[in-house]
Amino acid sequence: MIAELLPDAVVSVFRRDDAEPVTLFPEEAAAVARSVVGRQREFATVRLCARLALRRLGLPETPLTPGPRGEPRWPDGVAGSMTHCAGYRAAALARTSDVLSLGIDAEPAAPLPEGVLAGVSLPGERRHLDALTARTPGVPWDRLLFSAKESVFKTWYPLTRRELGFEEAAVDFEPAPDPHGHDTGTFTARLLVPGPVTGRVRRNHFTGRWLVREGVVLTAIVLAR
Repeated sequence: MIAELLPDAVVSVFRRDDAEPVTLFPEEAAAVARSVVGRQREFATVRLCARLALRRLGLPETPLTPGPRGEPRWPDGVAGSMTHCAGYRAAALARTSDVLSLGIDAEPAAPLPEGVLAGVSLPGERRHLDALTARTPGVPWDRLLFSAKESVFKTWYPLTRRELGFEEAAVDFEPAPDPHGHDTGTFTARLLVPGPVTGRVRRNHFTGRWLVREGVVLTAIVLAR
């Protein structure tokens, strides 16, 4: 499903479970050696997705160890993003000659736990979600907002190497008609702090796409070069 949100320059691979056996590189295995079994399995499966995506780009497999914020360290010349939640794991990769940065996120299609929304949203966003819920009550808009902000951070961090708080980006959703009746659309994230400078351009907003299907919320942002 994630491929539907991505341009042709981005290669993506997904899995719905951890049934496929994966042999981690020693460096990868060491990174999760003290984690619970469930965490080890999702860690391995999402790296399997990334390895398959590397192959589709014509690149060799390589250890993908976590960085300081848990972000995968990609090979030179590769921009990428990983995500995993209950029932879904995915990786999306592109060559940096085509894409500056990208972020994908998957979440279960269910409302956020009580009290979480207030900590991840701005007052204007909550009013926006109320209006969207009145129009399309079947979409878990609060969870979608959380996912969109995760995609924003995953796109932002490789360009800046700085933290970005939930309150430092304001997200606006736009539903789109779908011939199959699925819940999908676009979103815009306006950065409330100085955005990254790429080339001679300061990027003060990111645009992305979203989809809710088969029990999963998906969001994706791609900054083309």
